[in-house]
Amino acid sequence: MTSNCKITNISEKNSEYMPASRKRYLSGQIELPDSKKICMTTENDKNMDRLANFSITSNGVNNEGQRKKQTADKKVLSIRIVPDLEDASSGQEDEDEEMESDNAHYERKSQGTADTYWRKQRKVEGKNGVGDKEDAVVWWLVVQEAVLAVQETRPAVDGATQEDLYRCVESFITAHTPKELYNRLKKMIEEYIKRRLLKLLHSSADRLVFLKEVNTCWKEHCEQMKMICNIFLSLDRGYVLQNSQVMSIWDMGLELFRDIIVSEAVVESRVIDGLLMMIQNERAGETIDRGLIKNLLRMLSSLHLYSSVFQTKFLVSSEELYCREGCRLLQELTVPDYLRHVTKRLEEENNRLLHYLDSHTTRNLLVHLVVKQLLGEHKNTIIQKGLEDMLKENRQEDLRLLYSLTSRVKNGLQLLCSSFNAYIKNYGKTIVNEPEKDKMMVQELLNFKDRLNEMVVKCCNSNEKFLQATKEAFESFINTRLNKPAELIAKFIDCKLRAGNKEATEDELERLLDKIMVLFRFINGKDVFEAFYKKDLAKRLLLGKSASVDAEKSMLSKLKAECGPNFTGKLEGMFKDMELSKDFMLSFKQHLQNTARNNPNLTMELNVSILTHGFWPSYPDSELILPSEMVQYQKIFTDFYRSKHSGRKLMWQGTLGHCVLRAHFPQGTKELQVSLFQALVLLLFNEHDTKTYTDIKALTNIEETNLRRTLQSLACGKARVLTKSPRGKEVEDSDSFHYNIEFTNQLFRIRINQIQLKETTEEQKKTEERVYQDRQYQIDACVVRIMKTRKNLTHNLLISELFDQLKFPVKAADLKKRIESLIDRDYMERDKDNPNAYNYIA
Repeated sequence: MTSNCKITNISEKNSEYMPASRKRYLSGQIELPDSKKICMTTENDKNMDRLANFSITSNGVNNEGQRKKQTADKKVLSIRIVPDLEDASSGQEDEDEEMESDNAHYERKSQGTADTYWRKQRKVEGKNGVGDKEDAVVWWLVVQEAVLAVQETRPAVDGATQEDLYRCVESFITAHTPKELYNRLKKMIEEYIKRRLLKLLHSSADRLVFLKEVNTCWKEHCEQMKMICNIFLSLDRGYVLQNSQVMSIWDMGLELFRDIIVSEAVVESRVIDGLLMMIQNERAGETIDRGLIKNLLRMLSSLHLYSSVFQTKFLVSSEELYCREGCRLLQELTVPDYLRHVTKRLEEENNRLLHYLDSHTTRNLLVHLVVKQLLGEHKNTIIQKGLEDMLKENRQEDLRLLYSLTSRVKNGLQLLCSSFNAYIKNYGKTIVNEPEKDKMMVQELLNFKDRLNEMVVKCCNSNEKFLQATKEAFESFINTRLNKPAELIAKFIDCKLRAGNKEATEDELERLLDKIMVLFRFINGKDVFEAFYKKDLAKRLLLGKSASVDAEKSMLSKLKAECGPNFTGKLEGMFKDMELSKDFMLSFKQHLQNTARNNPNLTMELNVSILTHGFWPSYPDSELILPSEMVQYQKIFTDFYRSKHSGRKLMWQGTLGHCVLRAHFPQGTKELQVSLFQALVLLLFNEHDTKTYTDIKALTNIEETNLRRTLQSLACGKARVLTKSPRGKEVEDSDSFHYNIEFTNQLFRIRINQIQLKETTEEQKKTEERVYQDRQYQIDACVVRIMKTRKNLTHNLLISELFDQLKFPVKAADLKKRIESLIDRDYMERDKDNPNAYNYIA
């Protein structure tokens, strides 16, 4: 049985203990059994005060006990429904324990008043849920007031604690359905957001001000939703988790904010335009509020609008900006300055990604866009306009930057490598194909190669493709001038290995030889190199002009490792001959001493090098007329040699002979180091002070060219032991030569220019002819070897195999001539059925 009653009297009598909002909630119709009474109690934070019981009947309020005056500042009001007045007294002990545990956790502070909290519990005997629907109205009003207070940023009127609100939510869910509570909450949030939208739409037209207002609105919304989520925590953990189709309260709040505010056309347009304006201003060098733009972009990300609403427009505007900028600056700036600008732009964009852009979705797209517009679209122009100057001027820093940036462009390194290769070829041809640079060709090539290697290592991260491009380019341009580079490399080595070269230490010389071997690998005409190297090596060995035997043997071992033992066989034979000659001369000198005891006129020293004809370069035969003293020594040596090696043919070759003469001048005695040709001429002046050119030629039988050069060195050089009449640098048949009695020199030992160390044009031509002749023999031998193996072969296949097997450059026309020569000599014949095929003749 229930009765309707009003609690107005209770509210009035106890207004100092009950909040005004509570009076509103209790003033409605309350359904109570007749036997039930309301007990009102008050307590401080730690000690429960004496219970004051109030009985509610249909006639009003009866005071069944005295209320004790409260002394504590903090009061707690608790209302319980008990079966009767006695039950209130009997349940006092249980209530004391519950209140003590609650005191430590649930409190609410208000301005200038005591902190209070209240709880409403219900104990129902027998049937549960009596009065739930009426109570639900009260619970919703409590929760609604709390949500409004959060949205309006004010304290709740009823002063409900978090625990109170939490229990109200749970109680409402029990009395009704969680879906109904969820929908009511959603409607409240939706209405509030709509009010905020109206406020935004009427805000300032200034873009920056508007962005700040949107940012404030978003921050407030997030804070509000956090508090609302705490209030409805039980709804989130129960109803939402159990229904996958229902969004969490937080996500529901984000969705409403997105759909109502951000997705509204005017707001969206003003926000995006404002953001793009701020980014554009920063790119132009202005200072912007990065915190503001960061918050707004995070808002778009949280609302899942970043990619669809902002990113697309951002990338389009960025592309347009950098497209215009790239075209303009490439015309205004040098390539290095332009590359530095590109680097700066990339750093700026990375900085934006770090500070406010969404790096996960935007990074690759934005960086790719900048690289494409500033580099990719202009890569050909950048490389063509800037690479050559960078390489010529050895601007490594600029080249390093160019390599770094082009590596980010599709096919950028491939284009750079190709241009790098083309530059090397073009520049290399200017070194190789200009005869006036022949004297410095090899040194320039070494310097060029060193510079390129350093660039590839320091600027291109030792990229294998660039190293290969360098090698291919050198192989290409160094062979555009046939034979000459090979010849000059051999002469360069001769210069470095010759005595008197004090430019480098042994270690430096070794490193230099390694570098020269790199150039040697590039040349095709290695047989040309061998011919000139052998000729120069012979001079160094025979004239004693080799700077270091160790260096000579080191170079020989490098050549052997590169080309094989067949290439160096004759060179090794030359060294072997010199060693054997040295040993043989020890025994000869002993023999000469024994002979001199019986012949006091044998006062000269003789040193002979015994050479194997097949190892050494060939020299023109010359029947020199020697002084009787020299002839005597020759006969002694010949007899001694034949006594040791019977049956061997011994031929005297004086082309590279050299002598030491003691000359007596009025100013003093000098020791002259001269060639054999020079010695023969000077010894003639022991008999007469003056000799004509014709006389000298007849008395020495020196070949005319060698004689003219010999006389020039004696009468027209720095050490003029002879004088020429008439004066002049050229030697004519009518010239006469005189012993120079006025000759003076500070040195005692004087080396007169050794003409045999300098190669003449005739010698060079003869060497080239020998190389050409050797190549003919090699071609013939290769053709016969192939035909002997294959028996029958077409012309094209034969030419192809010859190109593969021959180790020197050769033209197809030259091969055809050798084939015709072999046909004429009956080594092969044309096939009768196929004119384009050949048959081997056994």
